[in-house]
Amino acid sequence: MTKVTSSSLRLDSIDVFRAVTMFLMIFVNDLWTLEDVPDWLKHSKAAEDAMGLSDVVFPGFLFIVGLSIPFAIANRRKKGDSNALIIRHILERTFALLLMGIFIVNYENIAGEAMMVSKYVWEIGMVVAFFLIWNVYPSNPDKKGLYTALKVAGYLLLVVLAVIYKGGDAEHPAWMETHWYGILGLIGWSYLLGALTYVLTGDRLGWAVAGWLFFVLFNLADFAGVLDLLDPVKHYVWIVGSGSMPAFVMGGVVASVVYRNRANQNGVGSAYLLILMVLGVVCLAYGFSTRPFWGISKIRATPAWVGICTGISFLAFAFFFWLVDLQKIKNWANVIKPAGTATLTCYLIPYIWYAVITLAGISLPMSVRTGGIGLVKSACFSLLVILLTGAINRIGVKLKI
Repeated sequence: MTKVTSSSLRLDSIDVFRAVTMFLMIFVNDLWTLEDVPDWLKHSKAAEDAMGLSDVVFPGFLFIVGLSIPFAIANRRKKGDSNALIIRHILERTFALLLMGIFIVNYENIAGEAMMVSKYVWEIGMVVAFFLIWNVYPSNPDKKGLYTALKVAGYLLLVVLAVIYKGGDAEHPAWMETHWYGILGLIGWSYLLGALTYVLTGDRLGWAVAGWLFFVLFNLADFAGVLDLLDPVKHYVWIVGSGSMPAFVMGGVVASVVYRNRANQNGVGSAYLLILMVLGVVCLAYGFSTRPFWGISKIRATPAWVGICTGISFLAFAFFFWLVDLQKIKNWANVIKPAGTATLTCYLIPYIWYAVITLAGISLPMSVRTGGIGLVKSACFSLLVILLTGAINRIGVKLKI
């Protein structure tokens, strides 16, 4: 097996894994436009003891967030950032994700007929504001004032959208609420806990594993009733997903810490691959052993869902590590590369797409939105979004928080 050597300890497999996961996320998020979608692709209902592909993608993405944290923080330390500056950056990223998540989840609960503008216009304005605020502007001192003005304009646009917002229903409209924070908000909370944990534990593997097990066991304890005494405060202060979501992140952190501790050893490729596979099998065993008690459910964030999805993530990463970093087979991923390097941009483009085609009255015939043909349509849509992301990146539009 090829020895992995890299002065920066960078793993190309992380970007490829992220790109594939993002492709799948856009794909499953487009399934709502189809008819006759196979159950194994859809989200399972809360009461069901089941799990579809849609229930696996988000945990995989959180796992990748964890994979990236040690490398990102190490890179900042290499540049001379203190822990205080790193924590400030973590808080800023969390704020951005929470803010975007709250706006998006409120869009999903919008009472369009009660507002002065179409909900689709509101949606477009929301995404435009995100781009104005978090776009990566060129390093041009002469235009610094312009770029600052654009960021301010983005925040002002969000304020206007918040002022005119009406949620709920037209008869009893309500203002914006946190609801469940949305996907980006959940990522924000999970990233915050995972990143702060890594700042404290660093590359000390034992402590990183302890942090991972804390969230896993917190989730297990909640379902076992051990934490019932905390019910009075649960509504006010709680770990997101009862520990499940930061557990995914910390699983990824542990995977990267293992690599960072072994990167300069001979035969690291073979040994690391084996470790990933063993961790994957252990997590699967944990998941299936807890399934008889509470079942598999993403919506309820059961221990079985946590264990099985973490196991799948370890094994999937093991495959990409073998394929991309050991076998050097990675050119195939160039077409979806923007999804791995401009993930936030890629995630937001569909919101504008759906709004624009709805306002324009464009609708595909049911014949291409049904069954297998419909699935091909959604796969093509996912690829199109990624290609659009690459195109706008090349003209200088790319979000980064």
